[in-house]
Formats: sequence, C-alpha cells, structure tokens
Amino acid sequence: MEKFNYDNKITRAFGVAAFVWGMVGMLVGLILAFQLIYPNLNFGPWLTFGRLRPLHTNAVIFAFVGNGIFMGVYYSLQRLLKARIWSDKLSWIHFYGWQIIILCAAYTLPMGMTTSSEYAELIWPIDLLITLVWVVFGINMFGTILTRREHHLYVAIWFYIATWVTVAVLHIVRSLEIPVSFTESYPVFTGVQDALVQWWYGHNAVAFFLTTPYLGMMYYFLPKAANRPVFSYKLSIIHFWALIFIYIWAGPHHLLYTSLPDWVQSLGTVFSIMLLAPSWGGMLNGLLTLRGAWDRVQQDPVLKFMVVAVTAYGMATFEGPMLSIKSVNAISHFTDWTIAHVHVGALGWNGFLTFGVLYWLWPRMYRTQLYSVKLANAHFWVGTIGILVYAVPLYWAGWTQALMWKEFTPEGTLAWGNFLDTVKQILPMYAMRTVGGSLYFIGTIIGVYNLVKTAQQGSFLADEAAEAPARISKNTPLVAGEHWHRWIESRPLQMLLWSTILIAIGGIIQIVPMVFIESQIPKISTVKPYTPLELTGRSIYIQEGCVGCHSQQIRPFRDETERYGEYSKSGEYIYDRPFLWGSKRTGPDLWREGAKYPDSWHYNHMIEPTSMSPGSIMPAYPHLSEQVIIWGDIPSKIKVLQQLGTPYPKGFDREAIADAQNQARGIAKKLAEEGVQDTNLEDKEIVALIAYLQRLGTDIKVKNK
Repeated sequence: MEKFNYDNKITRAFGVAAFVWGMVGMLVGLILAFQLIYPNLNFGPWLTFGRLRPLHTNAVIFAFVGNGIFMGVYYSLQRLLKARIWSDKLSWIHFYGWQIIILCAAYTLPMGMTTSSEYAELIWPIDLLITLVWVVFGINMFGTILTRREHHLYVAIWFYIATWVTVAVLHIVRSLEIPVSFTESYPVFTGVQDALVQWWYGHNAVAFFLTTPYLGMMYYFLPKAANRPVFSYKLSIIHFWALIFIYIWAGPHHLLYTSLPDWVQSLGTVFSIMLLAPSWGGMLNGLLTLRGAWDRVQQDPVLKFMVVAVTAYGMATFEGPMLSIKSVNAISHFTDWTIAHVHVGALGWNGFLTFGVLYWLWPRMYRTQLYSVKLANAHFWVGTIGILVYAVPLYWAGWTQALMWKEFTPEGTLAWGNFLDTVKQILPMYAMRTVGGSLYFIGTIIGVYNLVKTAQQGSFLADEAAEAPARISKNTPLVAGEHWHRWIESRPLQMLLWSTILIAIGGIIQIVPMVFIESQIPKISTVKPYTPLELTGRSIYIQEGCVGCHSQQIRPFRDETERYGEYSKSGEYIYDRPFLWGSKRTGPDLWREGAKYPDSWHYNHMIEPTSMSPGSIMPAYPHLSEQVIIWGDIPSKIKVLQQLGTPYPKGFDREAIADAQNQARGIAKKLAEEGVQDTNLEDKEIVALIAYLQRLGTDIKVKNK
C-alpha cells in the first residue's frame, strides 16, 4: 500500500469561485430582465442591454459553470484514480489563469470589445489566454491519469477526456481570425460559412462544456450521495460513445430555414432527433441509480437538487430534438421559447447539480455537518419555484410571439403589421420572468450563506490522507469473460484518440464542403464589399450588441416576406465578417432596413427610440452622437479584409479614410437638410452606424416592405 494525500485546497478554491461568480452572473441576468420592462435602467454606454447580455452568458457559462466543472473534476479525478493531482503548481496556474480570463471578460464586454459570436464573444488576446489555460488543465489532468494507481478509468473520466479534447478543437476552429488591432479581429470564415462554424461551435459549447463534464460529475457524485452503484455499466458505455459522436452534428438545427444549404440543415435535424436516445439513456441511468432510495431523496437536500438537475437535463434534451424538427422550429426560432428552453438547462441542470455537489462537498472538506438542512431545503424549493416562474411565462411569450407574427386578417394582410404590437403583448410575461429570476437569486444567496456558515463551524482538511495499492501494470490484457470495454478503459491515450476521431467526423463532413466547394454559396454579381464608413458602422453595431435583439436573416415564410421584404440569399453575405444573423427578435429583422427610412429617422430612433416608436423597449444611444469615429483603424481593416479575399482595389487602404470622411460628410449634410439640429456630426459614430443600416439588404433589387 502506498500512502499519499488528496489536494482539497484546489477543490475549495474553484468551489468558492463558482458560487461567487454564480451570484455575479445571476445578478447581471436579473438586471437584464428588468431592463426589458424598464428601458430607463439602461445606463449607457457601458451598462446597456446589448453590452451586458454577453457578460451575463459568459459569467454564467464560463465563470459559474466553468469553476463548478473544475471543482468537480479536481475532487473526483483524484479519488477515482487514487492519486493526487499531478502538479500543484499547474493546478494553481489553472485556477488563477481562469479567474484572470473572467476578469478580462468582465472588463472588455461592457466596454464593447466583442466579436459578437454567441458564447465566443471574447476578443482574440483573451482567446489566446483561454488556449494556454486549457492546455495547462489538460496537462495536469492527463498527467494525473497517466500516473494513477487505479487501473481502469471510471465512466466520469471518459466524459472529462471527451470534454477536454472537444472544447480544445471547438475553441481553436472558432478562434481562427486575423487581428485588426488589439481589440478587434476578422474571422477567416465569412457569411454562411461563418454561420455554420459558429453554430457548430455554439451548440457544441453547450454540449461539451455545459453537458459532458456535468454528466461526468453526475456519474460520480450522484452514486456517492445516494451510496449506491450506477444503475447500468453497459448503458453508460452506450450513453458516452453515442452522445459524443451524435452531438457534434447537431449545430445546424440553429439555422433551419436560413440561407444555409438544405443538405446541412437536414443533417442537423436528423442527428438532433437521434440525440434523444443517448441523452435519455444518460438521464435514466442517473435516475434509476436512485431506485430503492426515494425515501432518502425526500429527506436529503443534496439528492433533491440532483434529482431535479437530472430531470431538467432530460427535459432540455427532449425539447432540443423537438425544436430541431423544421415544422416546430418554424414557430420557435427567434422567439422567447428558445430562451425558456436554454434556462431550463442552465438553471435546472447546471445550477442545481452545482448546488447539490457543493452541499455534498463542503461538509466533507470541512469535517462537519451541513450548517442547516432547513436552509438547504428552503434553497431547493425557492430555486425550483423560481425556475418554473421564470420558464413558464417565457414559453407563453414565445408562443404568443410566433402566433402574432404569423397571423393574417381575412383580407390577407398581416394582423399585427407593426412589430412593436407583438412586443407590448409579452411585457407581462417579461415581468413574471423577473419574479422567477429573483426567486432563483434569493435561493442562491441562501445557499451561499449556508455554505459559509458550514465552513465557519468546521475545520478545513487541506491535505486528505489516503492509501492505495501501487499500480502493477499499465496495459493488463483482458481477462476471460471480462467486458470488452475494459480494454480501452485502461488506455487513456487510446480513449483520447478515439474520442477525437468521433467528434471530428461530423465537423469535417459539414464544414469542409462549405469552405472549399464554391457552388455551396452561389455568387450574386451585384453584391459589393462594404464601404470604409459602412465597415466602421458595422463595428459600432457589433460594439453595442445590437445582434442580441435584432436578426439579419429573413426566412422564406409568407409572414416574414410580407413584414420585412424579400427572403435572404446566401450570396448576399459573402463579405460579412462576422455574420450577424442573430438568434432572437426582441426587435424586428433589419436585413432589408436599407433605404426604408430617411437618415433622420435612424438618428432620432437611436437618440430616443420612443420618439419614432412609442412604447419601444430599446435602449437609447445618445452617446453615439458624441463619440468620435476612430479614423485611424480603417486602413488596418481594409488590409486584413484584402488578405481574406475581399476585392478592394490595390492600395485602397491609403484612400479609405478620405472615402469614409467624404461619405460621412454627405450623411451629415442630409441629416441637416432633414431637420436634425445637432451640428458637427460628420465625425461621430452615429453617422457611421446610419451608413451601415442604410446599406443592409440593398445589393439586390427587391420589393422592400
């Protein structure tokens, strides 16, 4: 027997970070919910909805859930492998590096430094830091696996391995970009290609950051908390391999009925529906582990949190495939139905499993009893009611939006021609959402208080003594009658290799043809690159997070073409880096916005939205009429875009500033002629934004609505 110590300090550090950042992320989300019903709570320019929304998603996903993942991995990995984490130094480099990434995000996103890509909004220097920290984590994890005392790898470790390699691949491909400056870059993919790569990344960031590591934690902590073995070893094998192979194909279901080629959309739908089987296999494996222990579930708050978490996972992974069916997606997409769906997973699956693990870990690391079981139960019920009160009104809002958008009068005209009428109808549901979010946040505060008091009454065990037999052989052959999967369980590098191959297949088959076969994106001769001023306006549009509420993709439905104009063509986006199709319509689609209104309408709408659209919940952007355009950035943008294939004339970068200033003077003059009293606008950001908006969708001749 060999004696050694488990490192609890790193587990505690990530645990503390998880509940601290969890409170921050949830608070920002609560502010956003209130901003949608009280627009005056948008305090520009740094605290507007458009800038805070990516801060909320990043804080919840990468700060709260990310730290929760590392907490669970570092604790369970040591015990499953019968070994201390390979390097204490790397553990702390990982911890502090991850917190620095979070702090950088907390600064850059409210400052408007963003790529606009969902779940990948962070600018390129932070992307590089993420890569370095993820490599450190991988070295430390595999170093521990390769020096383990336990021969076979338990199921939780399979999910940790798949998580590490897939997130690495996703991050690298999504981050292929050329810097323009220290805070801005252009992706190598463009238009429809960028949309496919983004949702290949975005969907699988949910799959392999919010799902697979938490499944690994479920397979370790749920049996531990229940003191029962996992229901089925064979089912866990099927669950793992089927899940990681199928999941990677499902991204295109975010782009149904868009300009993406039909064959890619169909692949996304087929594999999304197939995904139901392994997902529910995992859910049932978790719930059936508790067979015969339901009396304990009624008494133990840890098990209550875990049962609701696994159930929420099952509900979210049932709803996801259903939303991937085209007829359902035609109703759900761009509505609050999607927001409700996402939050059932985030609040129920990730949030509640994190709380359950924290409640199980803290008394053990502090060698005491949980401070208050009553408070833990209160947290559970307040949080559960909060999830329901949050999600149900948003489902109702989503159905209301879809029905109103698609409703026609007997005469054949849109029943709700003014998009704002549909927004006003769902404000009560938005108000209810704030109640649900507040309840969930209050429950989190109760939980944090309970954990702090538990720590205060106990004594922390930093280095937990353990002993295990020395490992005799690294490659023991299969014993007669032993399950075939035992062979690969004893070979982590082979498991890494096969996991990489399986997750690469779907991405290669979907992405490579879109990038290298020109016929996938038919060209339109009238589509030209953006002018330098329009490029600048596009950067401002991205900076302000407008894509969070507005889409730029008109689907081929009668109601959309009647309301917005001709449906979108893939060839119209060949110079769009990044693509800006959007995922949610809190405001109307903007793709045919160009030449629809005079410049003065856009000016007044940005300065005070309600002056043009009474009852609007859009934030005001008066700072755009004060902030000066940074002309010096334009030549760098032109040069990078030329490297990426945008056909600007040779030497155009030297003429670009003069071209932009000339167009800006023309718009400023037109604003003055249309009665705008503000003077000296020719060098202000609002002029560039107007130039961009007036360009949208005008490269082809269409009947504008």
